[in-house]
Amino acid sequence: MADQSVQRVHKYSENGITTLTLNQPERRNSLSMAMLEALSSELEAIATDSETRVVVLAAHGSVFCAGHDLREIREQLDSHEFQLALFNQCSKVMQQIVNLPRPVIARVAGVATAAGCQLVASCDLAIAAESARFATPGVNIGLFCSTPMVALSRNVSRKHAMEMLLTGEMISAPQAERMGLVNRAVEEQVLDETVYALARTIAGKSGHTLKIGKEAFYRQLEMPLAEAYDYTSRVMADNLMADDAHEGICAFLDKREPEWNDR
Repeated sequence: MADQSVQRVHKYSENGITTLTLNQPERRNSLSMAMLEALSSELEAIATDSETRVVVLAAHGSVFCAGHDLREIREQLDSHEFQLALFNQCSKVMQQIVNLPRPVIARVAGVATAAGCQLVASCDLAIAAESARFATPGVNIGLFCSTPMVALSRNVSRKHAMEMLLTGEMISAPQAERMGLVNRAVEEQVLDETVYALARTIAGKSGHTLKIGKEAFYRQLEMPLAEAYDYTSRVMADNLMADDAHEGICAFLDKREPEWNDR
């Protein structure tokens, strides 16, 4: 059974949207080992849940996620084995999000720092309240945000990533939007409306097609140009053999709504 530091909530279940809510506001939703294991367990379950089409990652409280639990780290400061296990577990969770065959949308209200910023950057999409703030402040305490750097540098330009990493300073949600760290910064009162409207739009697509597309997106990013085109050409040719591609093309030409079979 997953640790209750992550609450799995089914909302708009008729549309296949699952919300995962970080639920330790008293600890600033920090990514302790227990929190990471709980989140990993929930993501593992969702990966094989055919009813889930889109995941929303949210948090209770005024802080989205403050990164790793520094109290826990201090208690284990002399244990290199624990520290390595902690960062490996965190890296596993971030990769689970990227590899999840469902799109993941971060709903960010409050502060997202260090590994919390990494969590936002690892999601496929992110919507933030205008009051939200982001930082990779490890440099301020002598611990460079090396693992957050992986997700951050794959989502924003090198210059922007380096400025965040080298200064440790907070940036606003509108700044994060301009940098590409989040898709949109919206007024807090319309945050849920915006997040779930986006989730419903995506959930209305073929789940099979979304799975194919998300996997191909991340794989081609790491390829040279010619290799990426060769790979995605094969992906599209294979995609056209799927039932949903046949249905979608026929529905478009017949001017009707498609009926997805997710295969």
